[in-house]
Amino acid sequence: MAGIGDEAAPDLGDQLDAVRALGWNLLELRSLGGVPVAALSEPDFARAADRIARAGVGVVAVAAKIGDWSRPVTADPAVDLAELDVLARRCARLGTRLVRIMSFPSGGTAEPEWGRAARARVRELAHRAEDAGLVLVHENCAGWAGESAERALELLAEADSPALRLLFDTGNGVAHGYDAPALLRPLVEYVAHVHVKDAVPLPGGETAYVAPGRGRAGVEECVRLLAAHGYRGAWSIEPHLHLRPHLSATGADPGLGDPDAFVEYGRAAQTLVHRVLKEELHP
Repeated sequence: MAGIGDEAAPDLGDQLDAVRALGWNLLELRSLGGVPVAALSEPDFARAADRIARAGVGVVAVAAKIGDWSRPVTADPAVDLAELDVLARRCARLGTRLVRIMSFPSGGTAEPEWGRAARARVRELAHRAEDAGLVLVHENCAGWAGESAERALELLAEADSPALRLLFDTGNGVAHGYDAPALLRPLVEYVAHVHVKDAVPLPGGETAYVAPGRGRAGVEECVRLLAAHGYRGAWSIEPHLHLRPHLSATGADPGLGDPDAFVEYGRAAQTLVHRVLKEELHP
């Protein structure tokens, strides 16, 4: 079990405290003090890396901004390549190989050009990641391949690299309008990292995020599918109860994390995941 730290709090000390309160020793890093990992100054990053190591906490993955909702396919590709270069050095210091990416919103570009450009960018990123010893994990979220199993498989095929695998978020289907277990089935063998999240749809197309197992995302079925296919990676919670970074794209307040809610969510996620794993391993 792991957690995306800034879902608990902006401050690294509070992030570490929340993970340890759950009895866990794995953290997924996205931002510290509201600053993405790759954008931290060198001294700030060095201090953070030292503090994490002293706490005896491992970093399971870094959630990058590469290809996310803030970077459409029309944006300068040099920005993503530069971020990857920085993260190659920083992931080595943190002791992790996994970097979360997405596959670029269209920015108004129509198909098929959107698909060609997104695939070409991800292919280049994957080859650079392979050279750096990293593994990019593409999330079923923003971008060309985010909501389609067929596109995700096409992305993997075109990159043709062991440095590109998938991150499956159990809760994204509710917000994006697809059935998560159905999306997962043809992709499950390529999943290298998991975000545990649950949600319910609200009138007007809005989404409310809830404790895992209490929503309509099919979290339990997703965990069962992953376990049955031998998934042995981390189950990293992303509650979205008090922080929704994507809201920044619309100028809305993304909110802040909440340590108490994070810990409560983590306990619920651990109970669900452990129960399903036990049932799959000892039917």
